[in-house]
Amino acid sequence: MISLVINSSRLELSQGDITQEATEAIVNAANSHLAGGGGVDGAIHRAGGPAIMKELKANYNGCPTGSSVLTGGGNLKAKYIIHAVGPRYGGSPKDATSLRSAHLKSLKLCTANNIKSVSFCAISTGIYGYPVEEAAPIAIQTTMDYLKTHPEIKLVRFVLFDTKTYNAFETALKKIAPGVTL
Repeated sequence: MISLVINSSRLELSQGDITQEATEAIVNAANSHLAGGGGVDGAIHRAGGPAIMKELKANYNGCPTGSSVLTGGGNLKAKYIIHAVGPRYGGSPKDATSLRSAHLKSLKLCTANNIKSVSFCAISTGIYGYPVEEAAPIAIQTTMDYLKTHPEIKLVRFVLFDTKTYNAFETALKKIAPGVTL
């Protein structure tokens, strides 16, 4: 695990299973229909149970790309799930804007709901095909910029499923924050 302090907040990178996180909220890489699915979305729905889908269907009619919505955590350790819809990668500059927006809107949901700790997955880097080497700097820079002016969030952790993804996030963090001892 790597940890970096930004003002009074902490940004961490760890390798693991986001469904096992005990932060107040976890961020799910959702689809725009909020219909569950494969990858991390499917894993979160399976681990969290049917209450999550029931809440999504009762309160939301989808979610546009680049945005996010909040539900309870169901059977997960996390109290909340932030369902963030990242872009399907197509190589367009719009992809980066949408990915940045999905992270930013998730962080804003934390602030609005007094959530002090949140764990992100690597949004859009699985089934949606976003190259992790391109996605990692966007995710980290967006988070660092937000934490500089939002000390109410005490912990943001990126929980990265495999070694390749973890290494890409570590490389991005070292480039963005050179000279920082990790």
